Amino acid sequence: MDTLNDSKTTAPALRLVFWETTARCNLTCRHCRRLDALGALGTDRFDTARARDFVDQVAECGRPLLILSGGEPLLRRDIFEIAAHAASRGLTVSLATNGTLIDDGMAGRIAAAGIRRVAISVDGGDAATHDAFRGLPGCFEDALAGLRRVRARGVETQLNCSVTSHNVHQRQQMYDLALREGVAALHFFVLVPVGCGLEIAESHRLDSEQVEEFLSWLVEQSAISPVHLKATCAPQYFRIRAQKGVKRPAPPPAGAGHPGGEKGARLMEAETRGCLAGQSVCFVSHEGEVFPCGYLPMCAGSVRTQRLKDIWERSEVFAQFRGMERLGGKCGYCEYRSACAGCRARALGHTGNAWDADPYCAYKPGRST
Repeated sequence: MDTLNDSKTTAPALRLVFWETTARCNLTCRHCRRLDALGALGTDRFDTARARDFVDQVAECGRPLLILSGGEPLLRRDIFEIAAHAASRGLTVSLATNGTLIDDGMAGRIAAAGIRRVAISVDGGDAATHDAFRGLPGCFEDALAGLRRVRARGVETQLNCSVTSHNVHQRQQMYDLALREGVAALHFFVLVPVGCGLEIAESHRLDSEQVEEFLSWLVEQSAISPVHLKATCAPQYFRIRAQKGVKRPAPPPAGAGHPGGEKGARLMEAETRGCLAGQSVCFVSHEGEVFPCGYLPMCAGSVRTQRLKDIWERSEVFAQFRGMERLGGKCGYCEYRSACAGCRARALGHTGNAWDADPYCAYKPGRST
C-alpha cells in the first residue's frame, strides 16, 4: 500500500546526491536549467572549507554516490581537492562536465583525485547539431577529445544527451557514437522546460507522442545493448518497459574490474522506478539549498544551516514525495503509478501544481496493453 512518510517514518536510503558545485560555466547552452548562470567568471558561494564540510555531510548519509556538477565544475580551482576529500571519506565520486576544458593535465588530475566516472554532455550525433545547441563552435570535438583523454587515464566514461526535437532523429547516431567511444553508459535526458529551457521554442520540444516513440526505441535497445542505457527525466520509460515485458540484461559482474568496485557499480547502474525526486535522490544548489531534484524549485532546507542528513530524514518537502496519495489527474489512478509516478517537475511547470498529471505522458490508464 502506498503511504506518505511523516516524521515517524524511516526515510529511504539516499542513493544519489547531485551537487551544483558552481553556477559558473564556459558555455551558453539553450536548455540550461539556470537563468542566472554566472559565466566563466564570478564567485562561488562555497569556499573550500565549506565545500569539504558539505562532503562530510554527504558521507553522514550512508555514503551515496556524489555527482559533482555545475555549471561547469572544472572552473573551480579546488574541485580536485574536493573530489579527493570525498574519495577519502569512502564516497564514490562522479564528475558531470561539458568536457571542453579537459586537456592532458586536467585528465591526469581527474584520475589522481579518485573520480570514478566522468559524464560528458554531447547533445547530437554530429558537430553541427551539438555546437548549435551548446553555443560554441568546436565544442563537440573538444568534448570528445576530453572524453578520450579521461579514458586513456583509466577513468570510466559516460555520455549524457539532452533530447529535444533538434536531435531526437539522431538517437541511433548517438548510440553508435557511444559504442565507438567505448563509454560505459549513455544517458538520455528528456528536456524539462525550466530555466533557459523555457526559452526553447515550443516547436523544439517533444510532444507526448514523440516521447512515447523515443522511449519505446530506448527500451528495446536497452535489452540488447552492451552499453548501459538510461532514460532520465522520463519516468514513462519504466511503464513502457513493463508493458513490453522487456527486462534489462544483468550488468557485468562488479568488483575489481569496475572503477567504483561493487558498490560503485551498484550505485551507477541501479534502476528502481521512474521519478526518484525525494525518494532516493536530492539536488544541492551552489547556494546550499536542497531540492528533490534539480528541476523542482521546492526547497527542503539549506546545508548552510542544517545537516544534509537531517534535511533528508525530516523535511516535510521530501516526505511529500514518498507516497502516492498526492498524485492527481491520470497519474493518480494509473496502474503503473508505482513504477513511474510521472515527472513532478513537468507537472509543476505546466500547471503550477507538482502533483498534477505529467503533460509528457501519452498513456491512457486502464486501456488494454
